[in-house]
Amino acid sequence: MDEQYLKYLKLLAKQYPTIAKASTEIINLASILNLPKATEHFLTDIHGEYEQFLHILKNGSGSVRRKIEEEFANTISQRDKRSLATLIYYPEEKMELILKEEENLDDWYKITLYRLIQISKHVTSKYTRSKVKKALPSDFAYIIEELIQEKEEVHDKDAYYNQIILAIIRTGRAKECIIAFCYLIQRLVVDHLHIVGDIFDRGPGAHIIMDTLMNYHSVDIQWGNHDIEWMGAAAGNLACIANVIRISARYGNLDTLEEGYGINLIPLATFAMNVYAEDPCSCFDIHYNKDIYNIHDLELDRKMHKAISIIQFKLEGQLIQRRPEFGMESRLLLDKIQFETGTIRIDGKEYHLEDSYFPTVDPKDPYRLTEEEVTVVERLKSAFLQCEKLQKHVRFLFSKGSLYLTYNSNLLYHGCIPLGKDGTFRKVKIKGKEYSGKGLYDVLESWARKGYYREEGPEKEFGKDIMWYIWSNENSPVYGKTKMATFERYFIKDKEVQSEKKNYYYQLIEKEEVVNQIFKEFGLDAEHSHIINGHMPVELKKGETPIKCGGKVLIIDGGLSKAYQSKTGIAGYTLIYNSYGLRLVSHEPFESKEMAIAKESDIHSETMVVERVSRRRSVADTDAGKEIEESIIDLSNLLSAYRDGTIREKEQ
Repeated sequence: MDEQYLKYLKLLAKQYPTIAKASTEIINLASILNLPKATEHFLTDIHGEYEQFLHILKNGSGSVRRKIEEEFANTISQRDKRSLATLIYYPEEKMELILKEEENLDDWYKITLYRLIQISKHVTSKYTRSKVKKALPSDFAYIIEELIQEKEEVHDKDAYYNQIILAIIRTGRAKECIIAFCYLIQRLVVDHLHIVGDIFDRGPGAHIIMDTLMNYHSVDIQWGNHDIEWMGAAAGNLACIANVIRISARYGNLDTLEEGYGINLIPLATFAMNVYAEDPCSCFDIHYNKDIYNIHDLELDRKMHKAISIIQFKLEGQLIQRRPEFGMESRLLLDKIQFETGTIRIDGKEYHLEDSYFPTVDPKDPYRLTEEEVTVVERLKSAFLQCEKLQKHVRFLFSKGSLYLTYNSNLLYHGCIPLGKDGTFRKVKIKGKEYSGKGLYDVLESWARKGYYREEGPEKEFGKDIMWYIWSNENSPVYGKTKMATFERYFIKDKEVQSEKKNYYYQLIEKEEVVNQIFKEFGLDAEHSHIINGHMPVELKKGETPIKCGGKVLIIDGGLSKAYQSKTGIAGYTLIYNSYGLRLVSHEPFESKEMAIAKESDIHSETMVVERVSRRRSVADTDAGKEIEESIIDLSNLLSAYRDGTIREKEQ
């Protein structure tokens, strides 16, 4: 035994100071290894659609309903199953309706408590008692524990449980106890949540989603390009700030910034109304949700949309000129405008501009901000840097997130692995050094963290600019297209010049040898691993499938964002990975929370089994299981050290 390891065992001995304590822990850990693998839940490309996201989270992509079916089968009606599921999803709101409508409340309380106890026993069966105990709500911890744990010493169990339930009803605590049970079931039906990128942009409630994730019991996040754009904005990168505001304006979601985050947009609004007072800004229409958007804001929002877009093109131009190593000179377009003719020359071809009114652009120095624009930009930057809620959310993204993750033999990333035409990893220069594959992911993440956390200086500035690079560069693994054709989509009708060609990854992902080399790059077993990513909406109505390469790759962006649903034909894919295998779930659009409660309407979801295991997976088959096995080895070595006298037991 080497000296370093002996030192480690001596530290371990402080936690387990006797043979008895070390032995007990080995027995406990060994028993955990044989428990069924807990359920993982995967979501991606949420894009601010908080109501549908919250509902999917509450129902565990159908996991709650499946538990109800498994437990009750044909013993209760479908109507009762729907009602029980709705109660579990929205306990407080559903209870309010029931209290108004139910005639014999005590009977309802008794029946409902018994049903919730049965479901709770079912969902807690794969966890240790200590883990369940930690999940119990404090007010009802003892009562719930008594009701869901088998007590061998009690002979007449029915009478015992019945007396507890009657006491709960008699003391007027049935409503609160039912709510506690519902949240316990929600908490335990899914053990761990993976968000595979793009929480922000397009939909109206990214801030609500972030608040929810911060309170979720176990979560990790793989940053999408829309997340990194907001992270760059929070770090103070001006180009990222402009992009955040432009997209919020484009989708009629400026309320997310103003009300969700308290960011003052009045300076931008005042500037836009002054400069574009007579401009209809017809190329800068708003793609709004008619159910929540205030149509009276339309004219102002169009003007703000155009104002921030022109500012964005200038700021991006300055960044591209400042960072020639990014290789993005082709995105310098303001200097290609022929102001006299209202045209622009791109790659040797001349195009007519649909809007040629540029009062703030100096043809001799097109990327220079006017004095008024400088003032607006400085005030916006200050608002983003000083926004406590945004900074809290972004710190959470950094603490719980990364550009990629390997977890239980799955490789999670939002976009792609940049590939060449021949399927080899594309080599990308960062700070003069070439990176590819995993190394590219690692170096970009490292610089992003420096851009947010470092003190002011060259490294922080480069890191902030790298966040914009990750957002929009063709070599970025979370973007993965030849260009971000924002300017072309606003000003030019030609579809060809608007085209954003995908990285070769998306053509080659069906080739097993390409996928296997990705697994090898990230240290995973190609026979038992999967790639799970989003970013590119799967157009089901065109016959596309999220299952690639015989099930080795799962692209689970199916249009959870309403902005994509007309394109995909559905309202999102999610993935469930439990002890029986992988289930892909496709969802229909979510009507509303109110309809879900009043009409007990769940999201209609179709489940497809991607992989069913021949042997039910246990904790021993997971990453946590490997750590437990290592702990058992260490504890066994500690036992040996106690028994041969290398380390002395401590008296208790």
